[in-house]
Amino acid sequence: MSSLAARVEAFLAGAEFDRGPWLAVAFGCGIGLWFLLAGTWQWLTVIAGSLVVAFAAIAAWRGRENRSYALAALLSIALGISAGTALVWARSATVGAEPIPYPRFERIDGRILAREEQPAEGRVRLVLAARDPETARAVAYRGNLPLEADGPQLREGARIRLSARLMPPSPPIVPGAYNFARRAWFDGLSATGSVVGDVELVEPPAETLVSIAVIQRRLSAHVRRNLDGTAGAIAATLASGDRGAIPEADEEAMRDAGLTHLLSISGLHVSAIIAATYLVVLKLLAAWPWLALRVRLPLVAAGAAALAGIGYTLLTGAQVPTVRSCIGALLVLVAMALGREPLSLRMVAIAAGVVLALWPESLVGPSFQMSFAAVIAIVSLHNAAWVRSFLAPREESWLSRLARRAAMLFLTGLVIEFTLIPIVLFHFHRAGLYGAAANLIAIPLITFVSMPLVALALFLDLVGAGGPAWWLVGQSLDVLLAIAHFFAEQPGSVKLSPRIGMGTMALYIGGALWLALWQGRARLWGAVPIALSTILIVTAPVPDLLITRDGRDLGIASQADRLLVLRDSGGGYAQQNLLELAGTDREPMAIAAWPQSRCSPEFCVLPVERSGKTWSVLVARNRDLIAERALAAACGKADIVVADRFLPRSCRPRWLKADRRYLQREGGVAVYLDRERVDTVAQDQGAHGWWRAPRR
Repeated sequence: MSSLAARVEAFLAGAEFDRGPWLAVAFGCGIGLWFLLAGTWQWLTVIAGSLVVAFAAIAAWRGRENRSYALAALLSIALGISAGTALVWARSATVGAEPIPYPRFERIDGRILAREEQPAEGRVRLVLAARDPETARAVAYRGNLPLEADGPQLREGARIRLSARLMPPSPPIVPGAYNFARRAWFDGLSATGSVVGDVELVEPPAETLVSIAVIQRRLSAHVRRNLDGTAGAIAATLASGDRGAIPEADEEAMRDAGLTHLLSISGLHVSAIIAATYLVVLKLLAAWPWLALRVRLPLVAAGAAALAGIGYTLLTGAQVPTVRSCIGALLVLVAMALGREPLSLRMVAIAAGVVLALWPESLVGPSFQMSFAAVIAIVSLHNAAWVRSFLAPREESWLSRLARRAAMLFLTGLVIEFTLIPIVLFHFHRAGLYGAAANLIAIPLITFVSMPLVALALFLDLVGAGGPAWWLVGQSLDVLLAIAHFFAEQPGSVKLSPRIGMGTMALYIGGALWLALWQGRARLWGAVPIALSTILIVTAPVPDLLITRDGRDLGIASQADRLLVLRDSGGGYAQQNLLELAGTDREPMAIAAWPQSRCSPEFCVLPVERSGKTWSVLVARNRDLIAERALAAACGKADIVVADRFLPRSCRPRWLKADRRYLQREGGVAVYLDRERVDTVAQDQGAHGWWRAPRR
């Protein structure tokens, strides 16, 4: 044991163990365990077990004269895990909103808490504070209001009456799909729906109320008045964070080209604002000799840049990527002011810790994961010795220096792209593969052309002279859109993936963190789990059957590499999810149109061949009455029966009966015939508050 302990100490010393980043990792692991584990006794076991380990490490540390890396690591990790699990549990208990028990039509008398304009969707999204008519408890509802029913008085603080179709926040439609119910739980939403009919204004908002949201909307509207089309919508996004006016086709092109991050106010935008403010203030103040001789100008410039960064963060909605970027940029300013190294993993760890302490639920969202993965990749790359040597100042021509910087920018984009692809595939099931090349052009365009021009145009608008600047903004953003469409439309530009397992992602994230946080040769061991997870991602199996939670939509992977769907819904939400999780973008085919299907007005029967075995699938097409004896006979000949109705006990297929009773209990279903495995949404939800399965 003493020999093993000595080896551990030697390894930690050689790998330059730093407790700061690993403490943040352990904190995040504790939060992740709460989401992953099913119930109260498991969460208590994690907290208690971690505290026992921490006390044991403290006891072993007493009386030691020399520092112990192993005990320091053990203590940090144990405390981080227990704190993370306890914090997210406490936040869930305090902010979680109980969903309404069933869909219903309701007359609502409430006050507007938030308003989000989405002209591209033809609607305004309102969040209302009201009273539940059944329980009299305070609740928050989110409703979509058609643009034609909108009015200037329908803003924050107004009290209104309206009728709405409400439904509980939706859990994943099938395993691996987006879990809106979880997000709604932490956002405090009890129901979502759509407004029906006219809206009655009971009490107008306070005339003196000028909030950040109001300023944001006014700024966005001002930008769109000066610049039409998608360019105006993107300019409004850069100025205020409002993405509601960007057309779906252009947003999809930006996503497939790997440029979506330019539409989400995050590190690039905040850093550009802070850096520009720092340089402008520093240069202007340096022109005043009296002040320059008496005041430390970098401190003044850093303070002005910090205020600009905080103001921009608040103005653009204070989303997680923006807050993370603002915190990181402020830490960089502090480090520069103190003469410390600004780009360090310890700085990233502090930013991550602050964000997780405020919003622990953000850990499981794509925004947090992608933001910090990109930042960790950048910092780790630029802290490598060979990169520092490559970028070190030297005597060379401006052309060589420019080429060196361009090569480093491309390499950084490539590293970020490889880092983010597994995370993007895990959450969205599709990722652009040419992002490094697209970003090589798009990032300098946005940073050094579009954003300064937007700022210049807004400044010139104060004296009514912003027209020429807005024209230049439009031209630059048209170039950005052309870049996005060019790369998105290239052959092989998009990688599609079916559901990726949680174990695969844990393997990848663990390997990536090992590679990033250790120093020396020890870090190379992180390449092993990364390689294994990459193989698992590439070979992830496609579900043979995907059944939505209501049983009304069904996808079957056919031998023709096309998804067979029950209803030809023309690209609706359910069908889009089925296509994504089947890993295909080919046009689906209706089951009834498939030559091997045999359909009556009530049911379809079709064979599905897998690994030399033919499975018979019986699918209900509607809820029309059918003789029980005939139904029982048809069920007896089928291996799998799928129906959005309650089927009688006499319906007994040979393997799986996915009727309404089963789907209400288990949620959406993914079936793998080769392995004879059935994955359901309920398997991943546990006893968390946002999951309310009917009692058996």
